[in-house]
Order: sequence, then structure tokens, then C-alpha cells
Amino acid sequence: MKVLVTGSAGFIGSAICRRLEDEGDEVVRVDVMLPQAHGATAAPDGTHRVDVRDAESWTGLLDGVDAVCHQAALVGAGVRVADLPLYAAHNDVGTAALLSAMHAADVDRLVLASSMVVYGEGRYTCAEHGDQVPGARRIEDLDAGRFDHACRVCDEPLGWALVDERARLDPRSSYAASKVAQEHYATAWVSQARGTAIALRYHNVYGPGMPRDTPYSGVAAMFRSSLERGAAPQVFEDGRQMRDFVHVDDVARANVLALRAVVGRTGFTAYNVCSGHPVAIGDVAAFVADGAERPQAPEVTGGYRAGDVRHVVASPRRAAEELGFVAEIMPENGLREFATAPLRA
Repeated sequence: MKVLVTGSAGFIGSAICRRLEDEGDEVVRVDVMLPQAHGATAAPDGTHRVDVRDAESWTGLLDGVDAVCHQAALVGAGVRVADLPLYAAHNDVGTAALLSAMHAADVDRLVLASSMVVYGEGRYTCAEHGDQVPGARRIEDLDAGRFDHACRVCDEPLGWALVDERARLDPRSSYAASKVAQEHYATAWVSQARGTAIALRYHNVYGPGMPRDTPYSGVAAMFRSSLERGAAPQVFEDGRQMRDFVHVDDVARANVLALRAVVGRTGFTAYNVCSGHPVAIGDVAAFVADGAERPQAPEVTGGYRAGDVRHVVASPRRAAEELGFVAEIMPENGLREFATAPLRA
């Protein structure tokens, strides 16, 4: 298979390229080398420096391509209103331009990097009163250390449950809104161009080659940076907020499985890409600290960031049943190894 990979020099994109080439596929590497992701690093050999927003720049690159694996995106929290134009330009316009170029080149198979952020909050349930959709947490509750959502009937803390791909989309940031838009563009393209698209909703991705201390780094990298400075990792809230952490090697494998699966099917389908083993953020900090050269016990601060979700944990079932994807690296092992893995400057 000949696959064009956008964002090929990035953390996830480069892992996908390596796996495809290891399996004998031909890879066309495309990356604009955004300074936010790469600093002043030169483009790797064989990389076409292309801005996905420029539809005319795709001339010739899509010739003979069987499928596109679209990883290029501006990422990060995107919590400021001022961030909206950047995310809309790189993620929304970039995806629309790519899909237009694919149609012109008669390429009708797409695997799209999406994210858990499309869900906003996770799924909540009360043991007595069932599933509920809570609103935003109140600042006065957070200030008082009441971090869990409360049942609207009995006022007891709501528990978390697994989110599957049928959950409503509820973006809470510029980045999240742009990821929802990418999925919607792909859905429209499938209908208009008679293409096939798979969106992979990544949960918290970590592993070797992750950027260090940039908007592209995640909380695990931040915990590691604290340890390397000789400081204790700082854990917000009570440390019991639940997430799913998935290793970049598993994410690369999920993309390759999706690229194989996109052949011979029709329509648009979304899949969670997760480990299937939920972990509390306090335990993430403890695992990273345990594997560090200079371990320090994490410090649970009780602080918070307004707008953060309490829990969001994915169901791995659809990806397992339809793609054959089951994560191989469990968080308790991968996060300990991550503590000393090579990172990108």
C-alpha cells in the first residue's frame, strides 16, 4: 500500500511512518514543520514541506496513493478565545483543503487523527438514579475541594463509566471544536465524494519521542520534567480524576490496522484508541516517579484549572471488535518506562 502521512515528522506521525515501512508499505511523508511542534529542527530526509491549507501544493504528491493518514494538526489545550483562528486555520481549513485535493486526485480512503476531547466531559452515573449529563463544575465547589459532579436528585458524587463512540460530542476548547469540525468535514466528504473515512479518537498518548515542555506535551511529560528538575510532580484536584493513557506504539499500530480496514468498506466510522485500562492522574504521576532516576513522591495540590473535565474514560470495545485493535502496553508499565525514554527537545 502507498500511504501519504501528513504530520509525518511529529510525535505520532513519525511512529506511524516507521511502522508502515517496517510492514513493507510505501510512505509519502508530508509535514510543514510548525515551530510550535518542531522548533528550529530541520525536516527529516524525504519529507515534503507542505502546508495542508494550500490545496495547490498537493500537485503530484497524491499520485498513486492508496490512502491518506491525516495526523497534521495544531494541538494543545486551546483554552483562549484568541486561539480560535489558529485552530480553525490549521485544523479545519487544512483538512478541507486536503479532502478537496484527495478528491481531485481520485484518492478515496482516509484515516483521520481525532481525539477524546470531542466528548468534553465523560460519562457519569449515579448508582441509584442512573446516567446523567452534568453541567460545568462551579468555581465555588472547586474552591471548596468538591471536585466530583453531584447527582441532581440525591446530591451524591457521580461515578464514572466508559464512553463509547455513540456519545454526544461536546467540545470545550478551540482544539476540541476543531477536532469535531475535522470529523464533520470527513463525514461530508464521504457523502459527497463517495469516500471512506475512519476517525481515531486518541486518548492520552505518551511514549518515546514525545515533545518536551511544549503545547504538544501531555501531563505525563510535565510530571517527568518536574522530576528531572528535582521537584515533586504537581497533581491537580485530588488526583482521582480518571483518564486513559495509550502508548504511541499502540497508536501507530491502530493507525495501520485502520489503514488496512478502510479498504473495501464505505462510510465514516469513529473509534476510540485507548489502553482500556483507566488510571487516576495521581497514579500516572506515581508511575512516572517510580521509573525516574531521581524519584520523588507526587504532591497532590488541590489546585485546579477552570474548564478541566473531571473524568473521561473510553470504551475500547468497538476498536477491538471491528479493527482488531487491543493495546499491548499497559499504563503501569509504559509510564514507568516513559520516565527515562528519550524525548524531543
